[in-house]
Amino acid sequence: MQKNDNIEKKVAVEPEDYLLSGKNSEHIGLVDKNKDILVVKEIKKYFPIGQSWIKKNDNFVKAVDGVSFSIKQGKTLGVVGESGCGKTTLGRTILRLNSITAGSVLYDNIDLRTMSKRDLKKLRPKIQIIFQDPYSSLSPRMTIGEIIGEAVREHKIVPKSEFRDYILGIMKSCGLPPYYYSRYPHEFSGGQRQRICIARALALKPDLIVCDEPVSALDVSIQAQIINLLVDLQNKFGLTYMFISHDLSVVEYISDEIMVMYLGSVVEYGTQTQIFKNTMHPYTSALLSAVPVPDPDVKNTRIILQGDIPSPANPPKGCKFHTRCSKCMEICKTVTPVFKEYEPGHKVACHLYSQE
Repeated sequence: MQKNDNIEKKVAVEPEDYLLSGKNSEHIGLVDKNKDILVVKEIKKYFPIGQSWIKKNDNFVKAVDGVSFSIKQGKTLGVVGESGCGKTTLGRTILRLNSITAGSVLYDNIDLRTMSKRDLKKLRPKIQIIFQDPYSSLSPRMTIGEIIGEAVREHKIVPKSEFRDYILGIMKSCGLPPYYYSRYPHEFSGGQRQRICIARALALKPDLIVCDEPVSALDVSIQAQIINLLVDLQNKFGLTYMFISHDLSVVEYISDEIMVMYLGSVVEYGTQTQIFKNTMHPYTSALLSAVPVPDPDVKNTRIILQGDIPSPANPPKGCKFHTRCSKCMEICKTVTPVFKEYEPGHKVACHLYSQE
């Protein structure tokens, strides 16, 4: 069959072909959902207060204080908690955008903490992040094609001859028309900018994406579109998400497992069903009580937490939550509760339950 020169040239590169090829990228049908792609062990991130050249500094903000968890390949871990509990710092520290004070971060059995900057740069395409504010994370001097393709060029993801077609294919996967290629960020709405940020991360063929409150700055209707886009991309490419949010209704929809943080520590961890149907920690109960119920005949009993979240520079002794807990006991004020598994996959740190 002879080629018809009058027929418009077909896009040479489909994003699916590149995303699902290569040694480190697996087809959705081959994703091992029993394999831990990310294992975090007792990770800590302390920020010094009032650094001095004269004497050693012993004062630190304990933003992340001994957090451990794992994420299975192709799954989503939701991380929730109040503003200031350390969610974003945890995500940035895992990616080594912040230095790691203590602990280990194993990505595919590779310890990111001990990696050199050169080796870490080679691994960067596999672990990406979507930032909370889509506008401030996009350069106003670059076109959309340049923004999405900058790291693609740096890491030589595709040959130069196929670069433009590849970027257009990625844009199509994220719901961005081809004519956006030469436009600038200021010409777009918040939802469109977030799609651009998702396309930028997706273009590097990642296995793990840290989503740092990607919908908190968007309208509710746009939030639904972005969440559905993330779910569709996960199903198509076998992506693994660490989804950081303070909106439990969003987390319930997208997450397979949920981790609840308070003042730099994990207070409860479990599957989506365990957290929402069998809530154990008082703090988790308070967060769930604030979720609006879409039924005018159902009245949700709101649990009001007294006082403000304590300073992470001077956390309370014993259970960190005892200063605001309505079920506080004397032991809570002096003894730190054990983070213990009470049913398969469901862990809680609370003196209301057996510590033995």
